Amino acid sequence: MTQDPPLAPSEVPGVELQEPRRQRLNPDERRQQIFDCAQKLFTDHPYEDVSATDIAAAAGVARGLINHYFGNKRTLYLEVIRVNSTVSEVAVARLPEGRLEDRIDAAVRWYLNSLERTGGTWLGLGSGGMGRDPDLEKILIDAENASVELLIEACQLSDQLEHRGQIRAMIRVYAQLARSGAREWLLRKTLTRPQVHALLASTLLAIAREAVPAITKDLPH
Repeated sequence: MTQDPPLAPSEVPGVELQEPRRQRLNPDERRQQIFDCAQKLFTDHPYEDVSATDIAAAAGVARGLINHYFGNKRTLYLEVIRVNSTVSEVAVARLPEGRLEDRIDAAVRWYLNSLERTGGTWLGLGSGGMGRDPDLEKILIDAENASVELLIEACQLSDQLEHRGQIRAMIRVYAQLARSGAREWLLRKTLTRPQVHALLASTLLAIAREAVPAITKDLPH
């Protein structure tokens, strides 16, 4: 004797199915939701393979909201790059006081955490569909300049005014190393996160403790 299959909810007398309601968010929350979905798509796929329609679908919103909050896919992508390529002032402000080793260790940990969270969205630039976009290059230059100043603060070198230009140059070189190390970890999978952390922390400490004093003839304090 066979049993009849259980009734689906729509077939049960007195049970009415309701369409799922779209989550109500305030404008800032909705904008952030769209940003987060775009960030994930740009992390997982090349720029040219992601459309504004894809982003809207991932966020569960009408395509017009992409234009409303960001203008178009290009400006949204640029915003993702800008946010993810800049060192946070809040992160630097929260660095521990005291030993330089502890501050540098915390700064490198924050950097790697942020890359892990975003998937290193901006690390693969150069192979995407935007080519040498002048607005993209300006964002990256501005982000690098701001990050250099914050790294100088993180290394407690802000008082070294006489040789500021040379110190900035050293930190810019270090920034290139940090990006290369992150690519080896996240994109090429040739280094582990602990290995990259050790490389970046020890190098930045050597810059602050050895390279800068070689120019200034004075140890950072």
